[in-house]
Parts: sequence; C-alpha cells; structure tokens
Amino acid sequence: MDEFMRATIDEAIQGLSEGGIPIGSVIVHNNKIIGRGHNRRIQKGNPILHGEMDAFENAGRQPARVYRESTLYTTLSPCPMCSGAILLYGIKKVVIGENRTFMGDEELLKSRGVELTILQNEECIKLMEQFIAANPVLWNEDIGE
Repeated sequence: MDEFMRATIDEAIQGLSEGGIPIGSVIVHNNKIIGRGHNRRIQKGNPILHGEMDAFENAGRQPARVYRESTLYTTLSPCPMCSGAILLYGIKKVVIGENRTFMGDEELLKSRGVELTILQNEECIKLMEQFIAANPVLWNEDIGE
C-alpha cells in the first residue's frame, strides 16, 4: 500500500477514535500531502464536513493549478457533494479505497474526465462494514436515508 492511502486510512481511524464515521481523505500535490482530513460531521455537528471536504478545508486556499495537478485519496467512494467539490476544484485523479459499502457519484466523475482508481482495500472495507453494523442510525443519517 502506498504512503498516501496509508495516510488516508490513518485519517479514517482517527475519525473513528473521535466517535465519528471512519472516512479519511488526503490531497497530494507533487508527491506531498497538502491537505488531510476525516469525516467530522458527528464531532462538529456539521453536515458537510465529510472526509474530502475536511481535506479541502485543511489544504486551504491554493492556486487553481495546484488543485488541477493534485490527486485526491479517499477511503470511500465520494458522495455527490464531495464529487462536486472534486469537479469544482479540477482534481483530475481520485484514488478510492473502496466502493463496496457505498457507491458514490463515480459515474459523474468519470463522465467529466476524472481518472478513478478503485483499490477495494480490505482495511477500508472492514472499517466501514464494522461501523455500519454497529451504527446503522448514524450511517443512514449521513447518507440521507
């Protein structure tokens, strides 16, 4: 496993340890992490603070070209909101830990020319399966069911 997916999983584990949903994300530019984050919706009571959104917030203001040259890593397939942010900021490559427990808006991303790599990483799958089984109400709240 590469260091960036490891950092993404570490973010998810940190979120879980805080009582949140175990989804992590990092944004990588020129082989360096410029933003990292994890789903903090529960911790902060903020409905838009998904892992990818937290990583964007922590990356801060960047020139448009920096985001266009970056790769976003996420433990889980990006939801429609996070996919919109990926498109808005021109991210061209997304590495997804897994999409078995949740299929995000991958078709939209592909249709707009975003290159997706889906790893089906067992650690990512296990984190989400265990969380969903233990916390179905929190999970369904987050995905709008």
